[in-house]
Amino acid sequence: MIGVASTAAYLLLYLLLRDVLAAQPANAISLLITAVANTAANRRFTFGIRGRTHAARHQVLGLIAFGITLALTSGALGVLHAVVPHASRVTEVAVLLLANLIATIVRFGLYRGWVFRGQPHGPERSSR
Repeated sequence: MIGVASTAAYLLLYLLLRDVLAAQPANAISLLITAVANTAANRRFTFGIRGRTHAARHQVLGLIAFGITLALTSGALGVLHAVVPHASRVTEVAVLLLANLIATIVRFGLYRGWVFRGQPHGPERSSR
């Protein structure tokens, strides 16, 4: 559910920003905002981590995962605009949706195997 909500928020922000920015900056800003929220939500709800212990570390590692996601979505936009220079917003969103779905799988793998490694998965856990 977190991935679906994050993707929906990302696409909505992208569409709002795309009216005033070029595709790449709109993508980067939308992705950054939703990546921070996504890391916090996964930390709390998916991995059951509460409290401030390691919160900053988790966000920094989450931002590295964001960099990989940004590379995937920016690359997808770059290829799209190289092939279809005046692509419609609908086409941009479709390409970004596909790239974001792939990036979500990669990001979750990074969360599980690296960012939150060693943390119990599942029900709420206090980390104070």
